[in-house]
Amino acid sequence: MRTLIQNATLVNEGRAWLGSVVIEDGRIAEILEGAATPDMPCQETVSAEGCYLLPGVIDDHVHFRDPGLTYKADIFSESRAAVAGGVTSVMDMPNTVPQTTTLEAWQDKQDNFAEHCLVNYACYFGATNDNYPLFEQLDETRVPGIKLFMGSSTGNMLIDKEQSLERIFRGTDLIIAAHCEDQKMIADRTAYYRRAYTKSYGEGTPIPIRHHAFIRSAAACYASSALAVKLATAANARLHLLHISTARELELLASLQQGPLAANLQQAALATDTQQAPLTINPQQGDKLVSPAQRRITAEVCVGHLLFALSNYGVQGSRIKCNPSIKRRSDRDALRLAVASGLVDLIATDHAPHLLAEKQGDALSALSGMPMIQFSLVSMLSLAQSGVMPIETVVERMCHAPARLFDIRQRGFLRQGYWADLVLVRPVNPWRLTPKIVLSKCGWSPLEGRNFTWRVEQTYVNGRLAYADGHPVDHHRGQALRFR
Repeated sequence: MRTLIQNATLVNEGRAWLGSVVIEDGRIAEILEGAATPDMPCQETVSAEGCYLLPGVIDDHVHFRDPGLTYKADIFSESRAAVAGGVTSVMDMPNTVPQTTTLEAWQDKQDNFAEHCLVNYACYFGATNDNYPLFEQLDETRVPGIKLFMGSSTGNMLIDKEQSLERIFRGTDLIIAAHCEDQKMIADRTAYYRRAYTKSYGEGTPIPIRHHAFIRSAAACYASSALAVKLATAANARLHLLHISTARELELLASLQQGPLAANLQQAALATDTQQAPLTINPQQGDKLVSPAQRRITAEVCVGHLLFALSNYGVQGSRIKCNPSIKRRSDRDALRLAVASGLVDLIATDHAPHLLAEKQGDALSALSGMPMIQFSLVSMLSLAQSGVMPIETVVERMCHAPARLFDIRQRGFLRQGYWADLVLVRPVNPWRLTPKIVLSKCGWSPLEGRNFTWRVEQTYVNGRLAYADGHPVDHHRGQALRFR
């Protein structure tokens, strides 16, 4: 069976051009430019005029909640949301029940994904204070990395013993994907707000949700990220900083580069915060980004931190409560600039569903996490349309960069011989996101009410149609990702 996707605008490796793609036996058989025709006949033709054909999105940071928390999400439901959003590969985090911190638990989860997942998949191995001897038994071609919680979040897998941290960083050449927040600083700020509200309003007074940004503070993020960079540098470890959320953390990334990028970024962030000025960066002689392949420390930013800011707590409330927290507009805009410039390597979602009932409460009691995977690509395409970054950069950060960073075999690009993980998107008249189109099991999105001017038309996973006409196609399952 040969399928021709004809007359789309292909976006790949920094270029956009009119062309077509031929799929055969699950892979990209031909990539055509202009009006060129296939070398051999095709049994099926998909007219893609007016559409953009992109590599499928690779999301390196998801929480599908399976096993153990399947009342709010499961592999099947969340992979349906993924294909509806143009996501064709995911990497799942270990804070499930049981936690993915033993070889047996990791294999059980892999088997579960193989049975139920509509997209390609991989599962991180979770670090604990004492399971580092298991690292050498992991199959580096099947495990994307070690997940390290240097700040507590859902599942409470916190590691805060200095000796354990040093052993983890020295114990593997796998990527160490770190959640960085300083737990003592968070505890101190929590105690401060409890005292302040008790003194002013009485015992048990709810703490407004906006204070989550100051409890899970920018200082706590920076302190923990700085420690992770220090430990990784000392051990020559491969560190991937997850969901960075502050302008100041960008200084850590800039320090790994050539040129004074940190000062430029910080100056731009402060100008935006105090003067409402547009963000700019003034390149200096010597500014040159070092590619992820040439360094051992990389970083991601998540969609939520690119879309929301402190002012959004007034409308969305606890729906946008996540760890690390949504912070100032200047942080958001500095992160956008860092993504556009290449200082941040990739965009992920930290897709983390909870029931709406679990999201009720104040800054301390409402659960943290947002379902983001279904609308991540259209959100970033909307940012591109508004001039934040070109569409080629969206593809670079969401498709190419994860494939490069994790060294994923034959995915993430439009290249002959690669697996045909593809998404067709179309610019359309504005449409509004309503709960009825949300496919995540939790049934809601923090983006409800937003208007979008892009739509996912079709998604292909391993050359097979997985989403079309507004509905997932549930007949086929994804493959286990292979690395290195």
